[in-house]
Amino acid sequence: MYVYDQYDQHIIEDRVRQFRDQIRRYLAGELTDAELLPLRLQNGLYIQRYAPMLRIAVPYGLMSSTQIRKLADITRKYDKGYAHISTRTNVQLNWPELEDVPDILAELATVQMHAIQTSGNCIRNTTTDQFAGVAKDELVDPRPWCEIIRQWSTFHPEFAFLPRKFKIAVNGAVSDRAAIEVHDIGLEAVRNDAGELGFRVSVGGGLGRTPIVGSFINEFLPWQQLLTYLDAILRVYNRYGRRDNKFKARIKILVKALTPEVFAERVEAEWSYLKDGPNTLTETEVERVSKFFVDPDYKNLEDQDAALAQLDADHPGFARWRQRNVVAHKKPGYAAVTLSLKSTGVAPGDVTDKQLDTIADLADRFSFGEVRNSHEQNMILADVEQSRLFELWNELRDLGVATPNIGLLTDIICCPGGDFCSLANAKSIPIAEAIQRRFDDMDYLFDIGDIDLNISGCMNACGHHHVGHIGILGVDKKGAEFYQVSLGGSSGRNASLGQILGPSFAQDVMPDVIEKVIGVYVEQRTEEEQFLDTFRRIGIDPFKERVYAANH
Repeated sequence: MYVYDQYDQHIIEDRVRQFRDQIRRYLAGELTDAELLPLRLQNGLYIQRYAPMLRIAVPYGLMSSTQIRKLADITRKYDKGYAHISTRTNVQLNWPELEDVPDILAELATVQMHAIQTSGNCIRNTTTDQFAGVAKDELVDPRPWCEIIRQWSTFHPEFAFLPRKFKIAVNGAVSDRAAIEVHDIGLEAVRNDAGELGFRVSVGGGLGRTPIVGSFINEFLPWQQLLTYLDAILRVYNRYGRRDNKFKARIKILVKALTPEVFAERVEAEWSYLKDGPNTLTETEVERVSKFFVDPDYKNLEDQDAALAQLDADHPGFARWRQRNVVAHKKPGYAAVTLSLKSTGVAPGDVTDKQLDTIADLADRFSFGEVRNSHEQNMILADVEQSRLFELWNELRDLGVATPNIGLLTDIICCPGGDFCSLANAKSIPIAEAIQRRFDDMDYLFDIGDIDLNISGCMNACGHHHVGHIGILGVDKKGAEFYQVSLGGSSGRNASLGQILGPSFAQDVMPDVIEKVIGVYVEQRTEEEQFLDTFRRIGIDPFKERVYAANH
């Protein structure tokens, strides 16, 4: 993983000192709320419903065991003993005291972490596949490219005050686990007929109040021109993006208004001044960054298929866990393991200080001291020897993070909702818990198969409900909390937005609604179909008829 040099360290320590003085002045009455607002947003600090929320940057989801231990210590000292993994792979603290935030940032700086540009109208986290560097279907490791973008975008003076927030995702595999088509910019690594590396560029994706799937405006961008082309896109957005209405300020609105073709023409025109300029990447620069992402000291192992099959036969619980939470690795004899932060009764994505401490220890013992956060709000040990999977499984069970539900209905993506967020129209966490409790039969979950269920407490769509196979949106109806259901969304390759089922539902009937939706799928599916396949084949009407016939 990337390691700070003296300049990186100096910059973040200076930022901490600067923010400490800003908070001191605010608490002394020398700065107003309005004056503090841009200063705190530049440091990842929000004022939520009950307390400040601090969003800590985790570039492309990668953390060391040392950083994990520091997060555990911070949650004990300054919060309520837990942290939250966001869909941007960042870490959020929901209960820090305002006067403690400079101390938290100072402690983060000791382990090369910060909260810079995790909020505000700037380029935020660049995300990627949680299995980057180890996935069997990977064409190129996207992490060096994410780090190059991070270094280019952090403190970029021209893009520090964009019309609206801005997010970039990079995919380097056959499968798109980075959801590039629903980001402001999505980059897919590709090779041309000559075998040269480049990027397919999507622009104008995003969820929120106006969900839009991005448009590919460049089918092959040579890697040398990655930053010059990104510069051109951001300049066009900065120049033409709306600033008079924040609901129409995202780049997706500009791309739609101009049309993707016209937007691409304006990018090409701007790029003509930038191409081959100072931001052109060289092999030397790419090699410099890539050296931070070399393979760890893998052993020369063989796959343990026979031994694992015997363990599966002897321990059905292990077999289920291995089927759902363990994925193939590029190196023989290794596997990547997802730790489920979705056990019933726990807010999806929450992890306690004690769990963090133990996860750090497990990372040191089983996975070269490294942990990843996923877009799905889980954590990953990416380099586990297959011969040690059974040992690891037993320890993860004791820790409460071995629920074999990755990719299943109860692996719910969920924003904090009205329990924490001042923007939310409705609570999200109780809905997630109620659905998890209704679908607590693991045999039934395995029979249903892969389903993405995403929940957002408001139209900002932090739970990405638009691209869930089943999406749930909290809405306000005359002061009461109701929930709108959509079906058929997908964030993977050829992304799609869900279709709204119909009028919204009261909180207490939501498990019944989801059960009826699943019932239609189970009755209508063919043997080889997953939920999304069945929905696309039969359409929304059979689901609508079942759900509303039973609720009127």
